[in-house]
Amino acid sequence: MSKSISETSRRKKEHIELCLTDDVAFKSKTNGFDKYDFIHNAITEVDISEISFQTKLFFRKINFPFLISCMTGGTEEAEQINSRLAVIAEELKIPIGVGSQRQALENKEYHNSYKVIRKTAKSVPVLGNIGAAQLVQSKNLKDILTLIEMLEADAFVVHLNPLQELLQENGEPYFSGLLTKIEKLVKISKVPIIVKEVGSGISKEAAKKLLNIGVKGIDVAGAGGTSWAGVELLRNKSNQKEFWDWGLPTSYCIKEIYPLKKKYNFTLIGSGGINSSDDIAKAFALGTDLIASARIILQTLMNDGEDAVIKLIVNWFEYLKKVMYLTGSQNIDQLKNDKLIKKEFLF
Repeated sequence: MSKSISETSRRKKEHIELCLTDDVAFKSKTNGFDKYDFIHNAITEVDISEISFQTKLFFRKINFPFLISCMTGGTEEAEQINSRLAVIAEELKIPIGVGSQRQALENKEYHNSYKVIRKTAKSVPVLGNIGAAQLVQSKNLKDILTLIEMLEADAFVVHLNPLQELLQENGEPYFSGLLTKIEKLVKISKVPIIVKEVGSGISKEAAKKLLNIGVKGIDVAGAGGTSWAGVELLRNKSNQKEFWDWGLPTSYCIKEIYPLKKKYNFTLIGSGGINSSDDIAKAFALGTDLIASARIILQTLMNDGEDAVIKLIVNWFEYLKKVMYLTGSQNIDQLKNDKLIKKEFLF
């Protein structure tokens, strides 16, 4: 199939172009972090110089609990973007995910747009990615396993996008049998399976069902950042706006799912409108293990370059250190111990 007429590649190219703007942001709904404030600790004894964010993710050491979230792949532009993002990931020693590998199932034209990440980011966790619709359609899941092998992935993400598929022209909102397919994938995969939303959030009940079948990571990807409903409505040139702001705010999802860690062993990933140092600090305080961000990273990369992205992420964590100092938190686990209060209770 010619590159110029590949429907999947064309769609991915349009997604990139739209996400380089703020037109696709939620219009009235926020990620919810603005509803909280930190509890100041006037007698803090934290040694800020001793705060370290180094940890392990899927048996690889990382310097910051920050994931360059799944963005793109399957186009010429995507190969250049992924190559540059991988340089950043390797420099900072942070994990990185690829965008949907659906195009890689269709043909081999753009396989290198995915492979380039592992070629460049040799020492950090790399996450593969496929959509729920493609997983449901897979007959024996062998094709899914080839995607993991192709990327040499440390973990594999199944992304849930029912709203996007519902609104997308020629979308595939057919998720019947999804939980059974995820459970089968969990059993045959040699790497941990993560399930993420794409911007409408994951509820506590949905997370329970996923954890009960062996999923090892939940990426809430809540409302408040990129509206993929908005992306598809703009692509369709539709005047419809009813579902633009559909979804559960990121802060709500993290707060609801975090208590499940008492029963289940899993990585909780906070994403969805993570666009500032304050967002990151409050997401950790609410219970997330790992932060993920996409659109602001892509925009900064394309507008200002790799060094600007590195500076952005480093500055976010320097701010986090100061918040930890001011709340009496020597480590992130201590920050999760009732360090936030809803602003409504402050007045």
